Amino acid sequence: MDNIGGAEIVGLTLARELKAPIYTTNIDYEKIRKMGFPDVKLISIGKIPLNAPFRQQLALWKFRRLDLKNKYDFYIIDGDWAMSGAVNNHPNLWYVHSPIREIWDAYKYTRNNMVPAPLRGIFDLWVKCNRYLNKKYTEKVDKLVCNSNNTKNRLKKFLNKEAKVINPPIETSKFHYRKNGNFWLSVNRLLPPKRVEMQINAFRKMPHEKLVIVGSYEQSRNFLKYTAYLKSIKPRNVEITSWVDSKELIELYANCKGFIATAMDEDFGMTPIEAMASGKPVIACNEGGYKETVINNITGKLIGGITEEKLIKAVKEMNKELEKQPEKYKKGCIKRAKEFDTKVFIKKMKGEIER
Repeated sequence: MDNIGGAEIVGLTLARELKAPIYTTNIDYEKIRKMGFPDVKLISIGKIPLNAPFRQQLALWKFRRLDLKNKYDFYIIDGDWAMSGAVNNHPNLWYVHSPIREIWDAYKYTRNNMVPAPLRGIFDLWVKCNRYLNKKYTEKVDKLVCNSNNTKNRLKKFLNKEAKVINPPIETSKFHYRKNGNFWLSVNRLLPPKRVEMQINAFRKMPHEKLVIVGSYEQSRNFLKYTAYLKSIKPRNVEITSWVDSKELIELYANCKGFIATAMDEDFGMTPIEAMASGKPVIACNEGGYKETVINNITGKLIGGITEEKLIKAVKEMNKELEKQPEKYKKGCIKRAKEFDTKVFIKKMKGEIER
């Protein structure tokens, strides 16, 4: 809980709505307050390092040792490296954002793009060990629920497990449409799989268009390195801002022209739905969870085989549409977003817990 993205917001929402405490490792109370969850009770089970792989391995170990000795009636495991907490705490439900990506579906990408060449042999051994542990601990899970059909398919492929799909919660009532503004918006963790550099390079070729990137990042080497790279290639018409609070973020959604999403095979993707809840169209790559939420020509545009050139083309096409009809997508976006409302999510989750 020291880098608050979509997965953490799901956990914080569950805790708030179910009046449950969160047991976690590192905690950044200021970031949690900024995201609108000041009243959630958080209990640290000990700190973990900033950098991989020690960060992940120590988290796995700490949750494996966590034994709350029947202190609660039910346990929800929220997170990939936290799932070892299933060993000692029953009955439990694992809410799966994805099987651990760096050891499963994104193994090759991580190895080739984020691990230095001399360390790749060690990385392979680390992956082999953690695949074994991941499968072993999954057998201790009583019930699996996941965030999307994309994740459901990964669970079946890599862990041979079936899961019920309950999409993450979006507090649609918090968002509103103010105007069709003069800038595009992008909200991401600043990591290479989000392909933020593609957005920056595309907007460099559209100097009369403005892009605002809201990016969260940790103080680990990979985050800092990629963030520094993005800032070094940023043209004048692109703004990168970090850790805005929830009120400021809501206003950015309310006043933007549209939303850009380029993450590689995203697990689900909550930010495009936040944009839709604000009545704003989404331009997204036709991959992963985006395929399950964005409806072509109703809530935005899906781009197959996304490239800088295709992104530029989509932005220009949507510009023409919005110039003629500024609120063309507003009604369809808001209607679609309501299908993912927090009330829908909590009702379904309570049903699974009771069952």
